[in-house]
Amino acid sequence: MLDLNRKLAKLEAEGTPIKVAIVGAGQMGRGMVSQMYNMKGMTPGVVVDLDLEVAKYALTKAGIAEADVVLTSCEVEAEAALTDGKFVVTGDFNVAVKMKSVDVVVDATGGVEIGAEIAFNTIQNKKHIVMLNAETDSVIGPILSKLAKDAGVIFTGSAGDEPGAVMELFDFADAMGFDVRVVGKGKNNALDFDCNPDTVREEAERRGVSAHMLTSFKEGTKTMVEMALMCNATGFIPDVRGGHGVESDVDGLPQKFSLKSEGGVLNQYGIVDFVNGIAPGVFVIVSHKLEEVRHEMEYLSMGPGPNYVLYRPYHLCSLETPLSAALAVIENKATVVPKAGLVAEVMTVAKKDLKAGDYMDGYGEYTCYGMLETYETAKEIGAVPIGMISKKTRILRDIKKGEIITFDMVEVNKESTLWHLRKLQEKMFNQ
Repeated sequence: MLDLNRKLAKLEAEGTPIKVAIVGAGQMGRGMVSQMYNMKGMTPGVVVDLDLEVAKYALTKAGIAEADVVLTSCEVEAEAALTDGKFVVTGDFNVAVKMKSVDVVVDATGGVEIGAEIAFNTIQNKKHIVMLNAETDSVIGPILSKLAKDAGVIFTGSAGDEPGAVMELFDFADAMGFDVRVVGKGKNNALDFDCNPDTVREEAERRGVSAHMLTSFKEGTKTMVEMALMCNATGFIPDVRGGHGVESDVDGLPQKFSLKSEGGVLNQYGIVDFVNGIAPGVFVIVSHKLEEVRHEMEYLSMGPGPNYVLYRPYHLCSLETPLSAALAVIENKATVVPKAGLVAEVMTVAKKDLKAGDYMDGYGEYTCYGMLETYETAKEIGAVPIGMISKKTRILRDIKKGEIITFDMVEVNKESTLWHLRKLQEKMFNQ
């Protein structure tokens, strides 16, 4: 993102800011609106949410006068308002993706099926799409990336989310000629596969987040999804199902993430994992074959080797997302994107005993959580991706707590855009 600030300043001086449509005005979307409104060369021109008052609040909270906010479901009215320097609030994302003056769309919904619809329709309307929706990306990222490339636009994950932050380190190390051996992220709480919105509600209210979101963090699904995107972007795989999840401080990472024969936990290099004790940071473990470089690394206080850690102690989530939008528009580049096909899958695991005839819900809820595995293994056992489980998923036979849920156990929604894109992806990449 070198020089992006100067290029944004130039757009500001020329009076031609990048016009962004943000879909989803929850905590992440609201913070993004405020951040973007304070940036040069960009404007949160359109905010989309089913709750119009929530969308309007995201704009006024940023300091935008209520008189400058236009509520409309009409594309023509929205276009006129944006041209007139106003800000648009709408409940229909299709209004935003069809507006000629919108340059780039950000999906901040967190909904998997709606995320598929938003991304597909944005690409069909030849606009860049930034996914602050890792869950959708983990299921159909490769096909969305291919469709975007064919349409001449950018599909990308978000700067500030862990996969985007990791790719900055990965690309930096790889460009310098280091051997990148491990990529990963921190987790700030122990895995709790039994938690649900009821058990975390008091903490969620105290922290000002939704119980669903906090549950997805504690049960580990969010971590598994983020690691899946790291796998898909780098080609690395989980060393063991779900990752080792070691406890460590930053200084201990090079030794912990070495091979078992070297005193570490790994069976192989080229892996993705997570760590308790370094959140909210992300890291890569690197090495180098040449003695002179290793000597220089030790001189620079990077440790004795042969493994070294490059660590970024923060990721600013949605506050960094505008940078991905700017990068897509100005440089026609993605922050983080699947290489080709899926490398990893986030399988669905039963959180409790489930009964035939009942319906499931989804990640961060009561019936299931996600577990990372290689795509090949997940496909071999017929595992259902966590992103394809919803309240429309009917249970076909009794399932025991802890079982991996396979396609013969449930009836998933086959009428969704998500399903059809997934099938196209499997055909396109022979997966």
